[in-house]
Formats: sequence, C-alpha cells, structure tokens
Amino acid sequence: MLKLKFTKKLVAAAACLAAIALPAQAADKVYRLKMAETWPSNFPIFGDAPRNMAAMAEKMSNGRLKITIDSKNKHKAPLGIFDMVRSGQYDMGHSASYYWKGKVPNTLYFTTMPFGMTAPEQYGWFYNGGGMELMEQVYSQYNLLSFPGGNTGNQMGGWFQKEINSLEDLQGLKMRIPGFAGEVLAKLGAKPTNIPAGELYTALERRTIDALEWVGPSLDLRMGFHKIAPYYYTGWHEPATELQFLVNQRSWNKLPEDLQEILRVAMRTAAYDMYIQSYHASAENWQRMKQEFPDIQVKSFPAEVISAMRKANDELLAEKAAQDPLAKQIIESQTAYMQKARVWTDISDKAYLNSLSAQ
Repeated sequence: MLKLKFTKKLVAAAACLAAIALPAQAADKVYRLKMAETWPSNFPIFGDAPRNMAAMAEKMSNGRLKITIDSKNKHKAPLGIFDMVRSGQYDMGHSASYYWKGKVPNTLYFTTMPFGMTAPEQYGWFYNGGGMELMEQVYSQYNLLSFPGGNTGNQMGGWFQKEINSLEDLQGLKMRIPGFAGEVLAKLGAKPTNIPAGELYTALERRTIDALEWVGPSLDLRMGFHKIAPYYYTGWHEPATELQFLVNQRSWNKLPEDLQEILRVAMRTAAYDMYIQSYHASAENWQRMKQEFPDIQVKSFPAEVISAMRKANDELLAEKAAQDPLAKQIIESQTAYMQKARVWTDISDKAYLNSLSAQ
C-alpha cells in the first residue's frame, strides 16, 4: 500500500511539473498513439502491462498523451506486431521479440535465452551492461525502438501428455515452444511449433501437439492445461522472459521531448510492475495448484536430457555467432554479463536458500 501511495504521489507531481513547465499552447495539444498487442482482450498480467503504461503516461502528461490499445481480437494478427508497428499501421506494440525471429533473428536474444540470465541479472544487463544499446542497434534498422515490456520471471518447462524419461522421448515430440528453445529441441529430434495463446488448449486437447509451454502458474491454471496434460515440468528454456514495447520511430519523433521521457518512464515502470505482478500470481497459483489439483505431477527433466539440451544450445549459439557479427556481439555481451552477475547471484540468493534448506 505504501508503494502505491508513493507511486500515485510521484505521478501526480510529475504531471504538475510538466504542466507548469510547458507553454500554454503546447500544454493544450493532445498526442494520440495506437498500440497493437499480441494478447486477447482482458488477458491478465500480459495485457495489464500496456494498460498500466497507458494510464500512467496519460496521467503524468496531464492528459496530453493518450494511448489506445487494440487486442488481437480486433487486429487479428497476434504474431504480426513487428510488421504492423514497422509499417506505421500502429504507433506502438506490445509483444515478445522472439515471435519474429524468423524475420529478424537477432531480435530473439532480447526476450530470454535457454540456460541464460535470471530476471534481475537480465535487467542489470539491459540497463547497465549494454543490452539497451545492442537492442537499439538491432531495431533501428527497421524504423523501430524497443523497450523492456514486462518480465514473467522463470517460466515452467511445460505441460506434457507423456513423461519424459530419456532423449528418446523427445524424438518426434510435437511441442508448442517459441524462441531459441524451439531450435534446441529441434536439434534433439523434437518438432517445435508456435501457436497463439487462444489456440493452445484446443491444439493440446486434439493432440495436434503433444506438449506445450506457456508461462507458469501465474497464467497456466486459468488456461486449463492441467485437465488434459498431467505432467508439469520445471524450466530450463526461459529463465527471464521479457516482453517488449515497440515504438515506430516516426511516431516517437513526433512527440515533444517531455512526452518522450514520460513515455519512457511509463514503459519502464509498467515493465517492472508486471514482473512483481507475475511473481505474486505464480506464488498464489502454485499454492492453489497443490491444494486443488494434487494429481498434477511436477517433474524435472532427467540429467541426461538437460545435459543434451545445454550441449545443443551451446552449439547453436556458436553457429549463430559465426554467421553474424552482431549476433556474436550480443551473445558475447550476454555471456560475459551473466558470468559476472552469476557470481553474485550464487553468493547472495543461492547461498541464502541453500543455507535455509540445510537446516
């Protein structure tokens, strides 16, 4: 409650200062932006982030910046956000950058990577380790700006209709899994695919796919996957899934400097708020899951499978780095930062938890 009161006071103060500093004519002009999101209407957590951002931007700008949001139900292209914002059909977008890795492969690194950084480590890399600058290099070629848009934290490894006991169980496995993790599983003999959120349950129920990963308990329970897939695996593939706010460069340039800064602050605040919201929802839903659905079998992948996944991941990263100098720069930057940050993670969070479990 104290945090909320402080945030409201901060937003109100920013709005007052902005109004005082602007000439009367500029203060009267309203700038309207249209945003397309990947998510369905009223989709919790993911859909909350852009709406919270838009509300903050409007309040901080004293009503001068208004952002309307079209869900996938309206624009009908949940995985087409990149193209719609790039072309100027929409001024902004909210999605995940690995959804368009087929168009621009170097975008996938800015969502999350298998066996990669945790959310605090990744935020450290974005804002202090050169991540934002590298993301700008990738997106500026396409008339776009990209900003962190909300983190889910560590995601679960997915829902499976059969138990995974060995590498043989991955052969021919049809699984909905996007991003670099899909390439890793393909290298091990699986058949990855990407399906929008609204089609996942039906695909799993009709056995169009054998398994799927979505997010974690924060969102998975409401999707009902536990009704049709009894095995719920812990994660390896998305340790810090960051969504993205995309902004068309021309739309950004039309905004006065103060509104650009207000939009930047609103996006950053909404992104971190989503991380908090997602973490809280996962904790609550995990407790509910254990109480209400005790038949769900929580599993971890066997050591043989994890080892093979890591080996395939390293080989694919080496291939990407050899093929593209910018990919090499991004991969090396992430690797170096994780090595540095992980030492602190191990001696702080990991050591603390290990100390408690040893009692």
